Amino acid sequence: MASATLLLPLRSRFAGQALPAAFAKALAQADRATGDAGERAQLRRHFQLIPDHWPIAALTRQRDAGDAAQASWLRVDPAHVAPDMGGARMLSHGEALALTAEDVAQLLPALRPLFGDAGFSLDAPHPSRWYLRLPRESRLPTFATPDEVLGEDLFAHLPEGDLGRRWRALLTEAQVVLHNHPWNSVRASLGKPAVNSLWFWGAGALPDFVRTRYRQVKGNDTLLRSLASAAGVADETGDAQEVDALVDLRHLRDLGMLARDAVQPLLEAVRKRELQSLGLDFEDGAIFRLRREQRWRFWRKSLPKLDA
Repeated sequence: MASATLLLPLRSRFAGQALPAAFAKALAQADRATGDAGERAQLRRHFQLIPDHWPIAALTRQRDAGDAAQASWLRVDPAHVAPDMGGARMLSHGEALALTAEDVAQLLPALRPLFGDAGFSLDAPHPSRWYLRLPRESRLPTFATPDEVLGEDLFAHLPEGDLGRRWRALLTEAQVVLHNHPWNSVRASLGKPAVNSLWFWGAGALPDFVRTRYRQVKGNDTLLRSLASAAGVADETGDAQEVDALVDLRHLRDLGMLARDAVQPLLEAVRKRELQSLGLDFEDGAIFRLRREQRWRFWRKSLPKLDA
């Protein structure tokens, strides 16, 4: 019998919202577990990579362009930064910049010579996802993810040490090129933020294998879809009650909507034995597994709040 698992945001995203009564009772009766917190840990609970590493750039490159094998890859995503006391703060990056093919056509030619002189090939198969192709054996520093840097001082997250020196210099030179580029004046006239920086992250080579127990993955997140593709899972089709399904609801911020539109129909399917179980996996590491036989745990009091 099939099962369903919902990927959910941090429980703190629902802070201050009342937990619907039926949902509160079901959670109280559920089996509970605790995993590591964070997006990476959450996704790794459902996808196994061999070798065991986390090369986001190679995974998304394979989905974007289908040519990730035989090289290492580094995401070089466009970003908007603003000067701050003693530094610069990243205010937006990637898709938040609403980049178009015209933006890429204007900006990339100015940056390519810089990276070409360093021995790297820069391209952008998607307007929001830019890539450097690197030799597979490249030694690279540790890069912070854009989400770790967003809203913070850019320079506090730059790669450190001798390995990081080259990338710090390349970032500075790229910022000069972008700051002086006339296309940013055009973007400003359209009310769009300037593309005045880049961010390096997600380095690595494509894994040999990606495995998952799910036969269906639903969601629009680029990394999730890239992992599903690498694992041989086709784009979402069919009914989640027919196969083991992983459903991405990390974008939700309304607890009532989550309970009414997602959890309650799936709990009804569990009650009717159309689903064997329903899993709720929160980004903070809280995990609930709901099954039909748990209804006999009637002595358990309803959860007073989601993070209880």
